[in-house]
Amino acid sequence: MAKKKNGTKSQAIRDLLTASPNMPVKEVVAYLADKGMTVTANLAYLIKSKMKMKKRQQVRKRVAKVMAANADPVATVLKVKALAHEVGGLIKLKALVEALGD
Repeated sequence: MAKKKNGTKSQAIRDLLTASPNMPVKEVVAYLADKGMTVTANLAYLIKSKMKMKKRQQVRKRVAKVMAANADPVATVLKVKALAHEVGGLIKLKALVEALGD
């Protein structure tokens, strides 16, 4: 009897969700069914939620790293507030940060 390949369905779901992260679970199942893979909605949902969890954990680690570098969070908030005032408001500061992120 041939051995099953572990993770091929899960990897296919991960690849598909990486390409289009906002795709609903039903569409993921339907797309993979068209490709010849039988995937349950529960498996697709599990993989999607674990990917989101991993992303949240990475963000938390980055925030913790920044907060550890800046021992006084009140001083950091005051610096951000002063910078926002300097550039013309919090909305403009946010727009600048988003522009730098692209």
